[in-house]
Amino acid sequence: MTAVLSPGPRFVASDGAALNVVSSGPADSAITLVLVHGWTQDHRTWDFVLPHLDPGVRVLRYDLRGHGGSAPARPGGATIARLADDLAELIADRVPGGPLVLAGHSMGGMTLMVLAERHPELVAGRLAGAAFVATSSGDMDKLTLGFPGLVGRSVTRFEPRVAKLLARLRSDTLRLRPGMVRSGARRLVFGARPGREQVDSVVEQLLCAHPASAGMFLDAIAAHRGVGGLGALCDVPSVVLAGEKDRLCPLPHAKVIADELPHAEFVRFPGAGHMLPQERPYEVARRISALVRAAAR
Repeated sequence: MTAVLSPGPRFVASDGAALNVVSSGPADSAITLVLVHGWTQDHRTWDFVLPHLDPGVRVLRYDLRGHGGSAPARPGGATIARLADDLAELIADRVPGGPLVLAGHSMGGMTLMVLAERHPELVAGRLAGAAFVATSSGDMDKLTLGFPGLVGRSVTRFEPRVAKLLARLRSDTLRLRPGMVRSGARRLVFGARPGREQVDSVVEQLLCAHPASAGMFLDAIAAHRGVGGLGALCDVPSVVLAGEKDRLCPLPHAKVIADELPHAEFVRFPGAGHMLPQERPYEVARRISALVRAAAR
């Protein structure tokens, strides 16, 4: 059966925030795969992965609040805990029954960790697989972007200032020159020799993100501690995917997650950066599909 991409009705969270949701694949699929994107991106993060997934599996993608076509985050609502609650509420509304496989990239992976901590009944009763793609369980407030010494320490001190600056902006989108953003994205979030189409995808999504929401979520990422949630996922079949050239969620961060999940497959991608769904879409899809097939058995 061929998957048909179709936007579903917008989902309204319990606090009134409207989220943009996109569904593909057959509604009667035995397994539902939910894909969660990262900071300043949206559901299009998975555009390059989607064609390599089994068309017979239902796939649910959505824009986190403050991203893409979803409503901006409200004051106090730009937290990983709120994102986890959004995900739990979305699942209850759109996928009320049947086994689930969840995959999260970057802040999306952090959302899965906090979901497990805040909604353990969902994990125990329905979660059949979890994929953590270029993400971290903590210490993001010590990020150096791979720079050593004084430069790295300056990055750590500078990031909270960037968060405050963004949080004060009142525009609906980031008013930046696409060429400048493209150059920065190519150097910061990709590994060696990224394709122009892949870089453009990241830039287009970033320029659609709500600036104040992005700033508030940057603070939430810095405060993120997800080890407790990982403890609740020990018995769930999992995979941890990491780019060896990732500056945002470096390889040691992925290693911490893999160590907390003793039965997880830990996959490293030489030469790849942070944007694994764009840089290594086939490999990412293959590992996620393996979780889906195992859940179906």
